[in-house]
Amino acid sequence: MPEQPIRKVAMLTAGGLAPCLSSAVGGLIERYTEVAPDVEIIGYLDGYAGLLTGRSVKATPDIRATAHRLHRFGGSPIGNSRVKLTNVDDAIKRGFVKEGQDPLEVAADQLANDGVDVLHTIGGDDTSTTAAELATYLRKHGHELTVVGLPKTVDNDIVPVRQSLGAWTAAEQGARFARNVIAEHSSNPRMLMIHEVMGRNCGWLTAATARAYRSWLATQEWAPEIGLDPRRWDIHGVYLPELGLDIETEAGRLRQVMDQTGCVNIFLSEGAGVESIVTEMESRGEEVPRDPFGHVQLDKVNPGQWFAKQFADLVGAEKVNVQKSGYFSRSAAANGDDLRLIKSCTDFAVESALRREGGLIGHDEERGGQLRAIELDRVKGGKQFDPSTSWFADLLGAIGQPTS
Repeated sequence: MPEQPIRKVAMLTAGGLAPCLSSAVGGLIERYTEVAPDVEIIGYLDGYAGLLTGRSVKATPDIRATAHRLHRFGGSPIGNSRVKLTNVDDAIKRGFVKEGQDPLEVAADQLANDGVDVLHTIGGDDTSTTAAELATYLRKHGHELTVVGLPKTVDNDIVPVRQSLGAWTAAEQGARFARNVIAEHSSNPRMLMIHEVMGRNCGWLTAATARAYRSWLATQEWAPEIGLDPRRWDIHGVYLPELGLDIETEAGRLRQVMDQTGCVNIFLSEGAGVESIVTEMESRGEEVPRDPFGHVQLDKVNPGQWFAKQFADLVGAEKVNVQKSGYFSRSAAANGDDLRLIKSCTDFAVESALRREGGLIGHDEERGGQLRAIELDRVKGGKQFDPSTSWFADLLGAIGQPTS
């Protein structure tokens, strides 16, 4: 039998912010309004938290008419949260379900009661895999739900998606943030500046941010005679989870930079060195803070501060300044490149939904880069950045950092 036509779709945004959420919500509303105006649209508020508690907003005619405005803003108009439906204890603790309830069942019942045919999730791999679990549960209980996701993460680390929505903008904004932060090298002699960039397992964002910053650097005019020296504004080290690091050897190189220029500027991926930090904490008997998905809460373990302690004395720094660009970068409105990518993906997502083809919409690296609905059981996180990529290897060569 042919699939029944869809009558109602729901959307939610989940996980951390990225510079695509508002635009993706707007894009879905616009496309449905263009090609299937009779399809009802609702948005669950605060991600899976709103789904569990039955809080949603309907796309009224006024909302549909003004959806284009969402492309101009960062954040998510319908709100985010980090909720894992299979983490029962966390859901009970946070008041999303009652004692004895199964969050998966509560969410499924809500979708069934709301008459939702298609659920659009806008999030990372955790969001997509959670949606897949939900669809499987519903299917077993006689309710067909099509899940059509959009890949959101500033880390650009979703397998097998070539480019996650919002990642280009996050790199551009991180470089903009660095323009001001790096000026702090002049606030004190022998300053060690550490710019901590988001990226738990994948160094792509740190590498792309460094690339964007050095591209800006190359367009500037300098006055070395009065101290406006490009060497003092340059990046002197880029550290990623995928790169090995001998701290003492690298500190020796950076000590020479400090002696020659009077400062050292480092771009650090927040996931670099986390295993060492966790090992230290556990050896001291400290509890490692983790989120509902079991990930180390990087903002609480402070990788930038840990690296600062490792390097400060070794490079002879008089003062250390650690700055984080993550919240600045991830909250931006999408740039032109991302807007074009979001548009192509939201249009394709609606097409897939209307033909009841579920999956995560993206350019599939394992299928020749084709834009398609990627099977959800193939989606996972932790895609690593390849440090041997030519543009990054060239960047390391330009700043004098060993590639391994």
